[in-house]
Amino acid sequence: MKFTEKEIQEALCERHTTAIQEKLNRGRVAIAGLGGLGSNIAFFLARIGTGHLHLIDFDRVDLTNLNRQQYLMRHVGMFKTDALKEQLLEINPYLDIRTDCVRVSSENVTTLFQGDSILCEAFDIPENKAMLVNGILENYRDLIVISASGMAGYGNSNRILSRKITNRFYLCGDGISDSSKGLGLMAPRVALCAAHQANLAASLMIDQTAKDSL
Repeated sequence: MKFTEKEIQEALCERHTTAIQEKLNRGRVAIAGLGGLGSNIAFFLARIGTGHLHLIDFDRVDLTNLNRQQYLMRHVGMFKTDALKEQLLEINPYLDIRTDCVRVSSENVTTLFQGDSILCEAFDIPENKAMLVNGILENYRDLIVISASGMAGYGNSNRILSRKITNRFYLCGDGISDSSKGLGLMAPRVALCAAHQANLAASLMIDQTAKDSL
């Protein structure tokens, strides 16, 4: 069944109210890294009708990704940017989705995120996380970064928290748990952290005063 853009907007407004939905429609959120965190963040933001999504990853879907990432068997071997965009447009074909199938580096970080208002960092490697966060805070005046650290295993859900670090930098997770043998990345806890990131992004799109509420 195919629905018009008006019908989808009316359905979203029924759930969120028109005033809130209009703010979400204007939202410009980048997601760097489309694995367990990033693919879940993208699904959450697409479902609430975030108008402009920017998906960044250089990797292809692997069979081992399916334990926690929003991909299906048919996507194995595809670039994550292509596989994720395909699925998000099945949720809402009227979203503006931009993709960059590139590896984020200290060279391209200075220009890659122009036009974005919020960045959800979703990398696996700590050094890459630090490079991205520092690059954004040093090179962009207004771009807000929502990062993540600590969501491995299957432990206490209530240890996953959202914290304000600086005026433009937020951190979600428990800040402690690291992936190791027997304590790997599993769908439920990774999705908890992704939900924190997506929920914080939604709060900032809807009400800028939310940035001071943590």
